[in-house]
Amino acid sequence: MSYKIVRAACTLLAALMMSVPVHAQEGARPMIIAHRGASGYLPEHTLEAKAMAYAMGADYIEQDVVLTRDDVPIVVHDIILDTVTNVTEVFPDRARPDGHFYAIDFTLAEIKRLKVHERIDPQTGQPAFPERFLLETVVDFRIPTLEEEIVMILGLNRSTGRAVGIYPELKEPAFHQREGKDIGPIVLELLARYGYARREDSVFVQCFDPDYLRYLRETLGTDLKLIQLISSSQATLVTPQGLDVVAEYADGIGPSLGLVLSFDGQGQPHYTGLIEQAHARGLVVHAYTARADALPANAQSFEHLLEAVFGGAGLDAVFTDHPDRAAAFLRARE
Repeated sequence: MSYKIVRAACTLLAALMMSVPVHAQEGARPMIIAHRGASGYLPEHTLEAKAMAYAMGADYIEQDVVLTRDDVPIVVHDIILDTVTNVTEVFPDRARPDGHFYAIDFTLAEIKRLKVHERIDPQTGQPAFPERFLLETVVDFRIPTLEEEIVMILGLNRSTGRAVGIYPELKEPAFHQREGKDIGPIVLELLARYGYARREDSVFVQCFDPDYLRYLRETLGTDLKLIQLISSSQATLVTPQGLDVVAEYADGIGPSLGLVLSFDGQGQPHYTGLIEQAHARGLVVHAYTARADALPANAQSFEHLLEAVFGGAGLDAVFTDHPDRAAAFLRARE
């Protein structure tokens, strides 16, 4: 079946689902964001991992978005394909001079020829998380388009009566612009087509690039909720002055967990005060990434980490590779 036929069918299905409420429940309980899906259990960003995250009780499911050569938004974490697909076997001669295989150099039809596997360490070729899903497998995992994933989540919302939201990240917009493509308008148009256009819709759009987030808000005029992602190297954004600027265009921040708290040698959490400073400016805080198999130094267990981030730190949401355990923890607290 051709992509055009599939796309037409997806559009029709979405039109039939417009009566389904798509707002996730944003009450007093913190939210669970499935980081790349249930990536602690299945290869990241596959539809299988997203369906599993949905069944595990996630409130939102994340999509990292890059563009293909023919301008189709696909869901994969990196702008390169080397670490999660068999691209070196299928297209051995398509690497750039730096040795990497860039998604933007391939059409969607070519992308769909690739199989997805567990993330590998590019230096060693070994699994990045050794205890996760098998690296070598006959299971036919593929890279989904953003459209395919949206339709699946909307379909599950319809069939289950739940209201799980989506959480796309625009990956490296400056890189896309250097390649002659503007990822923002393409993604915003697709989101609007499926009913995600207003601030109250169950979608957050995230990006590390502050200039590009401001462009989305002020030039493209989006009304969607925007989250400024913040890595440990973006120290200026977490200063009082930096947060003042972020509050001008964004609805919240997505800092790394290390910017929120750390644990001392006895396992006691120590907080940076970032959450209180963000809340004082009307910003929500959605921190990344809580992993049961990659705990911060001196955290005694995954549940110990969750107690620190939800109980002491007061996070509004957390990205996690293990949404089932995070959801169970919150149920137990309630």
